[in-house]
Amino acid sequence: MEKPIILEYPTEIFGHPFCDHSDGAKKALKDQYCPFLDDECKKPRKSEPEIKVGVCSVGYKGGFSRSFLPVIICPHRFNAPNIFRTIQKEYLSEWENIEWITEVSMGVGGSVDYVAINRDRRTSKIKDFLCVEFQAAGTTGTPWDAVLEFKKDRKFSSESYPYGINWANEFVKTMMRQVFKKGKIIEYWKHKIIFIIQDVGMNYIKSATLNLSPSSRQKRGLYLV
Repeated sequence: MEKPIILEYPTEIFGHPFCDHSDGAKKALKDQYCPFLDDECKKPRKSEPEIKVGVCSVGYKGGFSRSFLPVIICPHRFNAPNIFRTIQKEYLSEWENIEWITEVSMGVGGSVDYVAINRDRRTSKIKDFLCVEFQAAGTTGTPWDAVLEFKKDRKFSSESYPYGINWANEFVKTMMRQVFKKGKIIEYWKHKIIFIIQDVGMNYIKSATLNLSPSSRQKRGLYLV
């Protein structure tokens, strides 16, 4: 597979890099198949729900980065073995019997993407649990024109397409509300929740909050630890 040149167009479509011309990548494109779900892509076009968008990540250069980087725009992209191995290594290393459950209801708090359960092998009772939430970026505009070109020719005709990344809405507004709401509930339960975000998302949060004075951060309720 050739080395990808990342510019302002989709970098992964139906789970494969845009420069992957293998039979597997072609079949995923044809079948609208998501390898992270092992199922059909869950992101439909609003006007044509039977057609799936299939974009996992897009190239973008924010004001806080020096070059174009792949930005994950679908939370299912985090559903990869290395993510779960890292969670287990960093947070669950002392657990003996780990089970994963998806889309678990929290009542008034909505649902959480994943819950890791430490179950007693002898009694099958739950000894402990950890909640995990995935947070992807979102776009303004759409990379759909690029997807149509790729479906036709397996390449892009332009180095730039009319979309942007809505950093503030996803990582400050939406995610921080979830952190507060779900965090308070899980704190009451005396357990923990972790949020998984991409490094570029963390870089945005740092740039957005550290540029504020301490008094301004306090007034806006923004803290970075």
